[in-house]
Amino acid sequence: MFAQIGYYICVPFAWLTRLFYSITGSYGIALILFTLVVKLVLLPFQLKSKKSMLRMNRMQGKIKDIQTRFANNKERQQQEMADLYAKEGINPMSGCLWSFIPFPILIALYYIIRTPLRYFMSLSESVIKEIGTLAASLGYTAAEGTQQAAYEQIYLTKFVHEHWDAFAGKFDGLVNLDYNFLGIDLAATPSSMFSQFPHGGWPMFGLFLLPVIATALQFLMTFVSMKSNGSSGNMNGSSKAMMYMMPLMTLWMGFILPGALSIYWSANAGFSVLQELTLNKYFNKILDREETDKEREKREKRAAKYERQKAMMAEYNNANTAKKKPQQKKQTNGEKRASTNENGRVGQRPYARGRAYSEDHYND
Repeated sequence: MFAQIGYYICVPFAWLTRLFYSITGSYGIALILFTLVVKLVLLPFQLKSKKSMLRMNRMQGKIKDIQTRFANNKERQQQEMADLYAKEGINPMSGCLWSFIPFPILIALYYIIRTPLRYFMSLSESVIKEIGTLAASLGYTAAEGTQQAAYEQIYLTKFVHEHWDAFAGKFDGLVNLDYNFLGIDLAATPSSMFSQFPHGGWPMFGLFLLPVIATALQFLMTFVSMKSNGSSGNMNGSSKAMMYMMPLMTLWMGFILPGALSIYWSANAGFSVLQELTLNKYFNKILDREETDKEREKREKRAAKYERQKAMMAEYNNANTAKKKPQQKKQTNGEKRASTNENGRVGQRPYARGRAYSEDHYND
């Protein structure tokens, strides 16, 4: 079931990559164009969160003031922060969702690269088996070992490319896929090329260079993003760890996964840097314009509306609390009910002689 769901998730990405490959004839350029289109599709959904983050950056003075004034009262501090966000129309969590979007795209792209016959070309298992049979008759030997078997379709696709004359026109949907990009085999993993060091030439050094470029661009993207969000000057330990952790993960994964993924990482990080710089300049102008009297009046009206709603809620809560309190007994203006018999009363003092007092007690 999950395999079927994963297949349908990969279908649109595979179709887009195959389209660009058919236009350009270059697998590397197809991946770069694929990344660009994905960034453009997601851009409208990121605009609002980006503007919200920049506005929050401008409110750092107010936020620090609240944190200082209510440093010993965390509950009040959180309430004041929530009130401030509500008045300014800011959602502090709006940017979190989009930071996770690249991961499912990366996973889908990994399967497209690793299993090109099934996902990139959308061939059925039976057709793939027939291709393997024909390749075996031409001298192809299936890979052995768990790690090698994981990239079996890549090796088979390379064999088909090298013997394209024997496969052309025999299978509908079969593509003459060339993984070569600038003299680098994008289907190869850098970790598998260490045995050729240092005599592997440009194909080896170029493949080693791809994860390094992706890591550098990832670090630059993280730095620019933190700087635009106002967190580069006061980074704590966790922020610094995050700044270095993601690029280091990119470096490690770039060496153990096919080089095509490093092309995607590099393109994604490069486009993200350009997007951050462009959006920062664009929205800062808008935010400066919103500081005019007209826009300030709108925010004040929004704040007043929020205060009215808050007062109504407080009044409603007080009314509910009053209903739950026990009603006090009303005192009457009449005489208090005596709690003893009349024999024990002296004037207004009902207990002056005791409850069981009787004047004739000792008279016989």
